[in-house]
Amino acid sequence: MIYDVIVVGSGFSAIAVTCNLIEQLPASAKIAVVGDDPGFGRGTAYRTELYLHRLNVPAGRMSLLPHHPDDFVDWLKSNGRPLQAGDFASRSDYGLYVRDTLARLLRKREGRCRVDFIKAKAAGCVERYTSTLAFHLGNGDEIAGKNVVLCLGVGNANLPVDPAGVPPFLRSRIVENPWRLSWLRRVAPSDAVCILGSGLTMIDQVLALRAHGHRGRIDVLSRRGLAPLGHARTPPAPLPIDVHALPATISGLLKILRGKSREVTDWRSVMDGLRPVTQALWQRLSSEERARFLRHALPWWNIHRHRVAPDVFAGFEKLVSDGTVRFHAGFLKSVATDEGRLVAGYRVRANREIAEIRADWLVNCTGMERAGISHSPLLKEMSRFQLIAPDPLGLGIQVGAASEVTGSSRVSPARLFAVGALTAGQFWEITAVPDIRVQAKAVVEEIVKGRSNSDT
Repeated sequence: MIYDVIVVGSGFSAIAVTCNLIEQLPASAKIAVVGDDPGFGRGTAYRTELYLHRLNVPAGRMSLLPHHPDDFVDWLKSNGRPLQAGDFASRSDYGLYVRDTLARLLRKREGRCRVDFIKAKAAGCVERYTSTLAFHLGNGDEIAGKNVVLCLGVGNANLPVDPAGVPPFLRSRIVENPWRLSWLRRVAPSDAVCILGSGLTMIDQVLALRAHGHRGRIDVLSRRGLAPLGHARTPPAPLPIDVHALPATISGLLKILRGKSREVTDWRSVMDGLRPVTQALWQRLSSEERARFLRHALPWWNIHRHRVAPDVFAGFEKLVSDGTVRFHAGFLKSVATDEGRLVAGYRVRANREIAEIRADWLVNCTGMERAGISHSPLLKEMSRFQLIAPDPLGLGIQVGAASEVTGSSRVSPARLFAVGALTAGQFWEITAVPDIRVQAKAVVEEIVKGRSNSDT
């Protein structure tokens, strides 16, 4: 089967692209969506059923299709969740909304293009035809497409050290994927828990532990001991920022932004003013300055930029202030056992002292690995065929301003695009829904324009 478009992936990026394709392509077009995730479109973030797991973006900015900005808020109201545009909905509700949006578009059979959902992995590719790229599927089939959109996300980062020496009976208490929430049922109320990583995933897991009756101590270990900050209950107006007036060095940027933060009543207005110009600002930075940002400024960017809902933050802060949650800044060096407990040995930040955290559970919340080629057999093969090239800083693959794959030494017979985390090297801010939905729509418009040009 030869398709007009093949969408490779089964997470949010894939569903955003698919919905835009359904809206924009004519009835004669054929689409294949290839992925083996049973929770298609929901991904890890939106599959959670715990009501405490909230979006960290207000509902008014979370519509799947950017040209229908009130869609998600309207869905919430029609489903008995009357939230306002500035409220923070649950992630599970958002997953249901994404599913319902796709289903609604698929129900419009008259005048709709053909969409085939193929539950399989794209295991390899081959240039078998003159104007298409063919993919070998894990189920033994082969399909080919004139346009291909790579929507491959990222998985959980591995533990920083190998716990090979931990005996099997304690190995089960090392939680390498915390989003498989079944582990929570095995935690006793008084168990001591050590969480590796102090980002948004850590906060989610702390809240999940409390919801499941855990009342013991929670130690959090990360390189800098920083945690995400909260959104304001009454958001300040974003400060208008002229990106072209900003310096193109990290040190210069920090000086300007710190100065602006001192001039306003709430630093969030500066961060929110950066929001619409972040991609343009990133593209003005040289490779050296981008690398400097990743080495030195990224942790502080993350805690100020990726904030949590106000009530979630207040609940978490209470646990910190009463000593239930304790932070440690350092580098994990070993995972061992002593008297039936896990022992995390770490080098304290800023000195060579080795300290230990003793716990009944060790939970990996170091976040998602950076998007790249190494985590995907398909991408590795495409790289060997020189159809794609890695981003120099390890931020996905090389793409141009229109998200079309660039940097490869061979020209693909099909048009190759990427959406989502794979394009972070070009756009940086491209992992949140408000950015991905705009990118997905723009990519589909490029595909539609290309089809129109080929027909004339």
